Amino acid sequence: MGASRKGKFSRRWCVLSDGVLSYYENERAVTPNGEIRASEIVCLAVPLPDTHGFEHTFEVYTEGERLYLFGLESMEQAHEWVKCIAKAFVPPLAEDLLARDFERLGRLPYKAGLSLQRAQEGWFSLSGSELRAVFPEGPCEEPLQLRKLQELSIQGDSENQVLVLVERRRTLYIQGERRLDFMGWLGAIQKAAASMGDTLSEQQLGDSDIPVIVYRCVDYITQCGLTSEGIYRKCGQTSKTQRLLESLRQDARSVHLKEGEQHVDDVSSALKRFLRDLPDGLFTRAQRLAWLEASEIEDEEEKVSRYRELLVRLPPVNRATVKALVSHLYCVQCFSDTNQMNVHNLAIVFGPTLFQTDGQDYKAGRVVEDLINHYVVVFSVDEEELRKQREEITAIVKMRVAGTASGTQHAGDFICTVYLEEKKAETEQHVKIPASMTAEELTLEILDRRNVGIREKDYWTCFEVNEREEAERPLHFAEKVLPILHGLGTDSHLVVKKHQAMEAMLLYLASRVSDTKHGMMKFREDRSLLGLGLPSGGFHDRYFILNSSCLRLYKEVRSHRPEKEWPVKSLKVYLGVKKKLRPPTCWGFTVVHETEKHEKQQWYLCCDTQMELREWFATFLFVQHDGLVWPSEPSRVSRAVPEVRLGSVSLIPLRGSENEMRRSVAAFTADPLSLLRNV
Repeated sequence: MGASRKGKFSRRWCVLSDGVLSYYENERAVTPNGEIRASEIVCLAVPLPDTHGFEHTFEVYTEGERLYLFGLESMEQAHEWVKCIAKAFVPPLAEDLLARDFERLGRLPYKAGLSLQRAQEGWFSLSGSELRAVFPEGPCEEPLQLRKLQELSIQGDSENQVLVLVERRRTLYIQGERRLDFMGWLGAIQKAAASMGDTLSEQQLGDSDIPVIVYRCVDYITQCGLTSEGIYRKCGQTSKTQRLLESLRQDARSVHLKEGEQHVDDVSSALKRFLRDLPDGLFTRAQRLAWLEASEIEDEEEKVSRYRELLVRLPPVNRATVKALVSHLYCVQCFSDTNQMNVHNLAIVFGPTLFQTDGQDYKAGRVVEDLINHYVVVFSVDEEELRKQREEITAIVKMRVAGTASGTQHAGDFICTVYLEEKKAETEQHVKIPASMTAEELTLEILDRRNVGIREKDYWTCFEVNEREEAERPLHFAEKVLPILHGLGTDSHLVVKKHQAMEAMLLYLASRVSDTKHGMMKFREDRSLLGLGLPSGGFHDRYFILNSSCLRLYKEVRSHRPEKEWPVKSLKVYLGVKKKLRPPTCWGFTVVHETEKHEKQQWYLCCDTQMELREWFATFLFVQHDGLVWPSEPSRVSRAVPEVRLGSVSLIPLRGSENEMRRSVAAFTADPLSLLRNV
């Protein structure tokens, strides 16, 4: 076997015995030229063939910042050596990592979860785009899907680098104490997290299996181009479109589209080009003909049923992308009075693009037209999903209309005043809110601007504060800010502060044995129609049961039928009850429910103790957000904050008159399903 420490291979006789890898001048030599103890090995890597001028090699990194290269002519022999060395230096705790082949295996200092005071040593294995980890306190963790990361960044200076991996439910900090093997891990993880090819499944993916490149473009056009005349029909500049597409293909996660830097037509052209150039197409070569044939079915109900069957047969990433794209096009055509892109016009553009035809086959356009017209039925879109989509789009366009009317705010320039800890002039910050910004991202931006450090068990949260109701609601970390901003009244504001009860709530959720909650509370109802408060009576004892689907109210414990029942995911729960109602205790919360007719129902609940209040509120959060109350360790990483000054941002002009936009918004808000009446 060839061995090297400085890049030049020399043939050596190697022996692995009793946890020591020894290499000799030849097989007859008695004294080894050198040896590597298994306890000193920190990383074992298997590079691609011919990486080091030898057909099959592997790398051994030691604690003393040394790298040893070994090479063999036979792939089988190299594989056997790697397997034996791995078994020699990996402890029993991490043996699960040896169950599959790997490109890199070793131990690294890390911080994760809620224990960020000191670094611990974990064992890691990189295989394809999966990073597996075993930590001292538990079994093998769920692998991190590197191409699904929300963020991959390097923090710290050159001497103390930290690799930050942010996934939806957790954040992992890998520290670079040993520079040599850390740089190897860094390069390998960055490569594994990048797009690996041209097919959909090889792209960087989001949580819903939608390629990040598609999400970035759709999100930008939703924010900045819904009312742009001829959106998707007009082409962008070829050179700019090509540069943008190359950047997105290389690392879409790191590309942040900004107004003033990218024109909506350049972004729309990049998205169309990406979809047209997919090697297998969005609908796949194998199923493309079946989709086109389905468009010729005369019976509408039978045709929609056939589309649903074909949708299920698509690969998961293709299926998720088709839904995301059609959902977006459905929103675009809702503003056709302004953008001149109705369903038929969008179908003309996207039919040839998605089916990769020359535009001569009319059936391609018919499929796209059918999918948009029957969007809700084909994709099984429920009322809650449609409501959230309507709120977000309405918020975007209404704020554009408001900006056009005032003459001070243009497309995409949504400025929100947010306070830090309390509402004071000296604590206010003016923040630009993109359509994709979550409550967590807003919280981090405010903290970064004020250079506020985050310590362990600091649960910084963005709160919606309603001064008139004397109540506040901690926003869920994944909640979109823009629809909330649109709905804020003149007596409401946003404030970023510590959630003092979050630790107690998380401890309660971790220790409880059931996903339901039941018990007695003081109840008072307050119906509000068209903003007029109509209070009814005082507080009364009532029995409540809260489960994953609904909140039920019973007159007493022995009652069999509930007096009232509300779908839990349609409720907004605020901490606090206004004093003029004379609540029986100081531990109460206000619950708001908006009916399908946009009538607001509001009532007040009071608990006997603070602990009861926290338990009820924690359970509400748990069932409303499918168990994800707080990320195991949120994305608490420093980031560059864009400097925002009113009046100095280069913006894209908004096409269409104010009256046209007002009509589009009014029509969409009043009846978002108007196009589905003929289904």
